[in-house]
Amino acid sequence: MKLSAGKLRGIRRLAGPDGRFKMVAIDQRPPLLKGLAPKLAPRAPGYADLAEVKTLLASKLAADGSAILVDPDYGYSLAQGVIPADRGMLITLEDFNFEDTPGGRKTGVMKGWSVGKIKRMGADGVKLLLWYRPDAAKDVVAHQQKLVRDVGDACRKYDLPLLLELLVYPFKGADGHTTDYTEDSRKYPELVLQSLRDFAGPEYGVDIYKLESPLVAGDLPDPAKDSPETRAAQAQFDAIGKIIDRPWVMLSAGASMDVFRRVLTYAYRAGANGYLAGRAIWWPAFELFPDRAAMAAKLDTQARGYMTEINRLTADLARPWMQAPCMGGSAELAAAGHDFPSAYPAFEQAV
Repeated sequence: MKLSAGKLRGIRRLAGPDGRFKMVAIDQRPPLLKGLAPKLAPRAPGYADLAEVKTLLASKLAADGSAILVDPDYGYSLAQGVIPADRGMLITLEDFNFEDTPGGRKTGVMKGWSVGKIKRMGADGVKLLLWYRPDAAKDVVAHQQKLVRDVGDACRKYDLPLLLELLVYPFKGADGHTTDYTEDSRKYPELVLQSLRDFAGPEYGVDIYKLESPLVAGDLPDPAKDSPETRAAQAQFDAIGKIIDRPWVMLSAGASMDVFRRVLTYAYRAGANGYLAGRAIWWPAFELFPDRAAMAAKLDTQARGYMTEINRLTADLARPWMQAPCMGGSAELAAAGHDFPSAYPAFEQAV
């Protein structure tokens, strides 16, 4: 497959030399602010508190992954100084404050932020988290789909890879409703899979998909055992690879370390190309705040040890991104040759 210069370079940077994505997420904001609140009471946590935590996470974990995902408001300004220059960098686009209506959630872009600014800062890709249910109200579905098309167009214009994160959620007023992301224990696999079908088309411009388990992660049977239950679970993950032909990675959704290992095993057997995970890696260390020394020690031992384990699992089982069906085993530069300077479009020429 031929890829534009920026997208090709960006994907390579995010994946690392072996072509497998081993990406650490530190862009979480509401969960961390809520986690800090009781530790800092009676005062509320602020920018400096969260920025310090994110900088510590980046300093300890970025070098062990192929790339890091960081938010521009709380994370980037301080953390950028400790992120190794030879690691890829994904930047968050969406505002964590979404519109929660009875018919579903509407995502928006962070105020004052844009794909163009992410390009200008020198990042390697754009991450858009989309709360999505195919059974939401028609106006909600239309809003969410238009947002992705618009962001996909902007990423084509600025020649940056787009990573789309799809999350199913409980409707407002339903049992278990929360504005945070916690895996819905009553989610139906078909909601996850149909959400993916809805954004599988080329009109959305998605380069990499970040996906949750189609089944409740904590209920997954041990993939090391062959049983009707493990075969049924594997079939749900295999369905993902039949819906999309582009690279995809798994998110940890706050799962425990053991549970996320199971998720990755099923996903890699289905053709996934790596992971983009946060809380499964560093949450136990975060819980030790405000003891910075204890946090650092936990990150150096447990978190980095866990990354070593899942990186080995990724190297053994995940497919390099060039083996995604749409790539046909290789990715080549579009418009390559002596005429590249004139054939490669300028920003104002790109569609």
